[in-house]
Amino acid sequence: MATGTLIFLIIGGAGIGVLALALLGTELFQFGHADVDGPISVETVAGFAGAFGFGGAIVNELLGARTPGMVVGAAVGGVLAAVPAGWLASRLSRAARNMRTDPTPTRHDLVGAIGLVVTPVPVDGYGEVRVRLAGQPVKLSARADQPIPIGTQVFVVQALSETSVHVEAY
Repeated sequence: MATGTLIFLIIGGAGIGVLALALLGTELFQFGHADVDGPISVETVAGFAGAFGFGGAIVNELLGARTPGMVVGAAVGGVLAAVPAGWLASRLSRAARNMRTDPTPTRHDLVGAIGLVVTPVPVDGYGEVRVRLAGQPVKLSARADQPIPIGTQVFVVQALSETSVHVEAY
């Protein structure tokens, strides 16, 4: 293997390693305020470096580059591969950072939910109910003014805490 190819492979491997760390959210090389990314993100530079290294190594081997002029030609080939890869890394990382998500449900979202008693609810104690919160089944401790047997459909009238509710038979 030519020395130029080895150097290009090291550059490519380092770029891909930094890209993987940056995309996994390790905030590698984060300087200054976290919301300020600058004109070029770390992901863009890392994607560019990775594609430049691997593209340059491929072109270097295809040319059989043993002279400095041929290594420069391999570097030009690496740049031709790196520009679209850097642009793609920039777009994908920006899309991941700016992805819209649903708000986190709170205890106030429990009020009005319809559920099912899974452990009998006594008058002076807690039983258990299963309700759906944001599409997910959630099991909660439940109190009631009247005893409610297993299998009864209930309506949440008050959220006593994040994990307990006051219910009425539905």
